[in-house]
Amino acid sequence: MWPENEQTQNLLARRKDGDQTAWNALLQRHRSAVQRLVNMRLDNRIRQRVGVSDVVQDVMIEANRRIDRYLQDPGIDFHLWLRQIAKDRIIDAHRRHRATAKRSVDREQRLVQGGVNQSTINLGNQLRDNDLTPAAQATRREMANRMEDALMKLNDLDRDIIIMRHYEQLSNDEVSKTLNLKPAAASMRYLRALRKLRNQLLPQQVDSQTTTS
Repeated sequence: MWPENEQTQNLLARRKDGDQTAWNALLQRHRSAVQRLVNMRLDNRIRQRVGVSDVVQDVMIEANRRIDRYLQDPGIDFHLWLRQIAKDRIIDAHRRHRATAKRSVDREQRLVQGGVNQSTINLGNQLRDNDLTPAAQATRREMANRMEDALMKLNDLDRDIIIMRHYEQLSNDEVSKTLNLKPAAASMRYLRALRKLRNQLLPQQVDSQTTTS
């Protein structure tokens, strides 16, 4: 989902030397990834008041404001830093446009707008019972809907780590940095979340098998 890191580092080095063209190129390289993240996590009801492109633009403006401080002490990879800015802007949008306190973005809507996402299909294939007959296996859309319904039933931490790994395609090392965990702890949390997700899916799989038998 995010651009490869080597070219990012080259552009950051040029920006640190004062090359504004390199900075513009760096933001442009990451714009589509930021847009996908915002599109995934912005509540549908908020979209009636603020568009995805507006939030993306806010992210770029904030990144431009904070880049010099980041370059002095990066701490984390650039795309993780930019991702955190994006998540902060999404939370701000919810706070501005809804009277209630901060609520989970992921719980309010489908993860995928406008159709079935391959990440959902791949995750479903990974967790699906391999003993199910072809006749009992759901269609791609049914499987995606089941998977997202099951994700919505997880707590925020479990759901978020699965989203980061499967939808945002972050590595375990990147997730550990994002959550301020050791890699081993992040891996264990991810495996526990997968087990919980599979347990949510098992009753649906049994129902599907019973219906088709």
